[in-house]
Amino acid sequence: MCGRYAASRGPEDLAGIFEIEMGVPPGRAESSLWGREPEETLEPDYNVAPTKEVYAVLDRPLKDVEDPRPVRQLRKLKWGLVPSWSKTPEGAARMINARAETVHEKPSYKRAFATRRCIIPADGYYEWVTGSGERELEVEGKKKRPRKQPYFVLPADGSVFAMAGLYEFWRDKTLPDDHPQAWWTTCSVITTEAETGPLAVSPADGPRSLADIHPRMPLMLTPDRWDTWLDPSRTELDDLRSLLAAPPEGLMRAYPVSTAVSNVRNNGPELLKELEGPEEGTLF
Repeated sequence: MCGRYAASRGPEDLAGIFEIEMGVPPGRAESSLWGREPEETLEPDYNVAPTKEVYAVLDRPLKDVEDPRPVRQLRKLKWGLVPSWSKTPEGAARMINARAETVHEKPSYKRAFATRRCIIPADGYYEWVTGSGERELEVEGKKKRPRKQPYFVLPADGSVFAMAGLYEFWRDKTLPDDHPQAWWTTCSVITTEAETGPLAVSPADGPRSLADIHPRMPLMLTPDRWDTWLDPSRTELDDLRSLLAAPPEGLMRAYPVSTAVSNVRNNGPELLKELEGPEEGTLF
């Protein structure tokens, strides 16, 4: 995890939640690092998958202005990080997650962790639990594609799920400088060990903790940590590692949703509908 999530909030809502100063849509031309006109807004996405464009919140000084202070911006990034030193963008779909335990030392993430941290807003994320019968076959070594029950995990109070993320710039040297796709801006979600404590709200017949669903989860940032996480002046790795602490337990809920979400071509608010019980039998 994280491999699929939902993000339905528009720029106006995100601007109010995160105190955005500039971004999508500002209603006027910008002079920023990206050096281009305001972009089209993204439609609500209830089945965000790797390589899609997603919203990200970041603090960064503007380009070609006298004021050097970082400005809170809302930007569209491609999910799947491409390191600046990479020769090609191949492999981006495999770099959608960065482990909190090693993000400070892995060559692909170390530089971004030091200077390019962001928040990736979500409604919540999906995770799949393997059915009990299929799990037994896996243990026995018999080849059978397991059936899995998806769960939607979200803050119990309905607030935004602020996922800790990293972003990076990559230059496609096969294109001229003025080509609109010459520069890629990509991102990755940081994951950590899943909480073992009880969920704030548990399914009647299902997992009692996030760890019961999957051993990993996105690193969620509570509002009191947003400013510190986004602050680009904090660059010392030993200092930054303290920002990777897990949030307090007991803030999340999880419930079963339709297996339709397993097909990325399905996309709509019906994917978030809570089921009375799992469609696929699980270990619970």
